[in-house]
Amino acid sequence: MKADIHPKYVECAVTCACGNKFTTYSVKSEIRTDICAACHPYFTGAQKFVDTAGRVDKFLKRYGKGKEGAKA
Repeated sequence: MKADIHPKYVECAVTCACGNKFTTYSVKSEIRTDICAACHPYFTGAQKFVDTAGRVDKFLKRYGKGKEGAKA
């Protein structure tokens, strides 16, 4: 391998939006994330909608909340 072409592999502080903090190793010294293993629905069993730009509301408005609310 060539010498001095690889980035430095340093200890990294990871901070989640839920407040969970942990350390790992990465080429970056700090990482901020929105979802981690402490708050992800797959691991917690709780489901929450992450609504981006009102897409869920737009869908419900267009198609209704089930078969009885759907437009023909």
